[in-house]
Amino acid sequence: MGEFLQTLFVGLRLGSVYALIALGYTMVYGIVRLINFAHGDFIMVGGYTLIFTVPLMTAAGLPAWTAVVIAVAVCALVGVLVELIAYRPVRRKGTNMTALITAVAMSLFLENLAQAIPAIGPNPIIAGQLFASGGVRVAGVTLDYITIYTIAVSAVVMLLLYVFTQKTRLGRAMRCVSEDKGAAVLMGISVNKTVLATFAIGSGLSAAAALMYVAQYPKVYTTMGSLLGLKAFVAAVVGGIGLIPGAMLGGIVIGLVESFSTAYISSSMTDTFVFFILIVVLLLKPAGILGKNVGEKV
Repeated sequence: MGEFLQTLFVGLRLGSVYALIALGYTMVYGIVRLINFAHGDFIMVGGYTLIFTVPLMTAAGLPAWTAVVIAVAVCALVGVLVELIAYRPVRRKGTNMTALITAVAMSLFLENLAQAIPAIGPNPIIAGQLFASGGVRVAGVTLDYITIYTIAVSAVVMLLLYVFTQKTRLGRAMRCVSEDKGAAVLMGISVNKTVLATFAIGSGLSAAAALMYVAQYPKVYTTMGSLLGLKAFVAAVVGGIGLIPGAMLGGIVIGLVESFSTAYISSSMTDTFVFFILIVVLLLKPAGILGKNVGEKV
């Protein structure tokens, strides 16, 4: 029983990180129908920002985790710049395929740019402790504080995003642009500003994901976002890409699959099971667990 609970807690913790990243994918895809493969590298940007700003926060007498505020701002700025410089021109003149290729190119560009910065380089950098150590006992198993914080942050972010998209003026504009860009323009909504805000919010979320991931695995390197981003994309698709609750559900499912397959089957087969779940879901329910199949407008 103890081993099962420990595996469950690890799965929920990892799944919550995937959910935070998947929310960023969902925000962008839901508005512009673009799979932003550079989103995983925004996590890398957030991780390095945390590494370099934590000493500043602690020197100012603040907790180390408050560095996430600066990381959110930096990631949001990078997301906005990527949209303005790379994605917007392609969306205007290109096709869905050229936009996808551009997203992959931006991912590689950010990774290689980070390696070219002398203060970063190709070697991993070890992060310091971001949260207090310790935990609580649950049925004879220690549930550490990082796991509790990660699950709580993921749940709170999902709820805030859902309320934001349903109740605020900007959130309603995002949903309108997602449904029909032409109608949104006729209603006086600036599509470009809405898309820009979407990229800023989605990219800022990657900083929160970086905080929780680095708190668990205190190492930052230039390619850290590649596999993380890919698994989070799988989570978004499994749950129903474009849906905020779907991103949360998909992240938890993938995290649990990864945790239990590692504990009870084989750690070398973990990724195999993750992508096998993706194939099964796409075969049985192509729109994802919470998604609905909608006919394409012609």
